[in-house]
Amino acid sequence: MTAASIPAPGGPAASDFARGQRRFFALCVAPSLAVLAVITLLPSLYLFFTSFTPLSLTRPETSWDFSQPLENYRQIAADARLGNSIWVQVKLSFWTVTLQLLIGAALALLLNLRSRYLEALRTVFLIPMVLPPIVVAIIWKVVYTPDISPMHGMLAAMGIPLRSLITDPNWALTAIVVADTWEWFPFTMLMVLAALQMMPQELIDAAKVDGASAWQTTRHVTLPFLTGVLLVAGLFRLIDSIKAFPLIFILTDGGPGNVTEVTNYYSYLQAFNFSYLGFSSAITVVLLAATILLSWLIVRSVGWGARAD
Repeated sequence: MTAASIPAPGGPAASDFARGQRRFFALCVAPSLAVLAVITLLPSLYLFFTSFTPLSLTRPETSWDFSQPLENYRQIAADARLGNSIWVQVKLSFWTVTLQLLIGAALALLLNLRSRYLEALRTVFLIPMVLPPIVVAIIWKVVYTPDISPMHGMLAAMGIPLRSLITDPNWALTAIVVADTWEWFPFTMLMVLAALQMMPQELIDAAKVDGASAWQTTRHVTLPFLTGVLLVAGLFRLIDSIKAFPLIFILTDGGPGNVTEVTNYYSYLQAFNFSYLGFSSAITVVLLAATILLSWLIVRSVGWGARAD
């Protein structure tokens, strides 16, 4: 393109060029948006409308029965088992997100040190995150099964026999927390490590000139710099923790009793064990709305998106 062919700023040609550019970008994005609508929007709309029906696999004629549209939501409000699943979800999310942030940030600070041995460990720490969730669940199923578990074998050899954690009501949820933390702390570690790599060296040098120790530099310079990325990582992990399923399905099946039965697993049981698809859809809609609201509150509370005066 020659200089003469470039539209003059502010002229009619420039306006036509801008419109053509926007049209081109819209055409490029349109196929992706269409696919996204088909695989995400349409099923979501079907889920939403189904939540207003008493749809059951034993009564397929109820798929479009909107005679009592709020009945499922009234049942949700009176369902004590659902309330228990929400409390289990709160405990699971709190501990997994907290531990993943703490462990991930601590390891990122360690791996950021200049050492060939530590650099070699970075890939090793990423292994749990890249494994398929079902594989992670099977690994921890082996770890928690006394007859075949290396951990139980070593403890027994040391004279410390340990019963299966996933069958103990007092420890089953803790076992899920440990497995989920092991699987996903590399996510936080990777995000924090990337932020540390982009941290301006001038900040560290200025702290050293002022006589700050390594701990003071970490506390007053490095950690404040990482606040944003830790909040982002925490938000992503919070959303993912609400979707926890494979570990619970493989390790405990929601038990013993219902001590590890989180909300989306309870929704799964209602749909595929009891065939109450309408009620399960209502639970999912409420869970989705709560997730969006919670994410919005977190974003607002930390001031993201606020306009600077």
